Amino acid sequence: MSAGSSVLFDAPGPRARAISRVGSIVGLVLIAAVLVWAVTILATPRQSGGITLPGMFDESRWDIFAEADVWLFIGQGVLNTLRAAAVAAVGALALGVVFSLLRSSEIAWVRKPVAWLLEFLRGMPVLLMMLFILLVGSTGQFTAVVVALILYNGTLIGEALRAGLAALPRGQREAALSVGMRPFQSKMLVEFPQAFRQMLPIIVAQLVVLLKDTSLGYIVGYNELIRTTMNNLSAYYGNRYLFSLFFVTLAIYLTINLSLSWFARWLARRGTPGTGRRRGTGGPMRPDDTADPVRAILLAEAAATARASEDQASQGTP
Repeated sequence: MSAGSSVLFDAPGPRARAISRVGSIVGLVLIAAVLVWAVTILATPRQSGGITLPGMFDESRWDIFAEADVWLFIGQGVLNTLRAAAVAAVGALALGVVFSLLRSSEIAWVRKPVAWLLEFLRGMPVLLMMLFILLVGSTGQFTAVVVALILYNGTLIGEALRAGLAALPRGQREAALSVGMRPFQSKMLVEFPQAFRQMLPIIVAQLVVLLKDTSLGYIVGYNELIRTTMNNLSAYYGNRYLFSLFFVTLAIYLTINLSLSWFARWLARRGTPGTGRRRGTGGPMRPDDTADPVRAILLAEAAATARASEDQASQGTP
């Protein structure tokens, strides 16, 4: 295995890096060409029913944004989105802690049912979960959105924390037990704080996913940002402003999500010990590794497996 490799990935050689650079340049040129083509098409006036409609960038399609009431209405949609995301984030973190403790239990009849429950919740689409809660539980739209997001994201955060616990050196637990702590005290006071700190960038990345998933509330009738702009405002002002409303909605989502993604990468670069800065069995983890929480969890689990193999080899266990 070459330098910079991990248990999951092999570091590319000079030829692979050269091919990657050429592919990146060709990809950038193609993306630029597609963007120019798209802007040209959107800016061109078009005929509809014998009437010439202005291009999408014509000022007549953007004049509603000079009205303060429009921004107040959009602001209400943003607040609804952030409110659902904030409540769901707190609930998902709490549920993730509970899941990680139960999933890492040494008692089989506790650990196995929780593992089955986690697999069920992870495999169920979030939208179906919202619809099920709304229709069967007869809850309001806000409750359906928040509870579904808590259940789905709580399972992923729980798996991340469990992977963080498994990746800790065995000596941490042994040292805590040697000073008289009970196993539960060792887990809560010694192991879990370290696991949480290690997996914090992954958890923040998952919270970005949670924020984006609040847009599914549009389907169940919750007045989040997309429903406020693309449904309510477009119905009031007409389809003439559909593109401008889409563009403003996209800009708001990108601003919020890119800010949170930047925060997650900043946490990764902070250099917390363990999976936050290590990759595989010892190589540095790049900040991009935490962009995909599922991939990051797999990396942490692979690191835990490699560490357990190293421990067994050092103890002479076959």
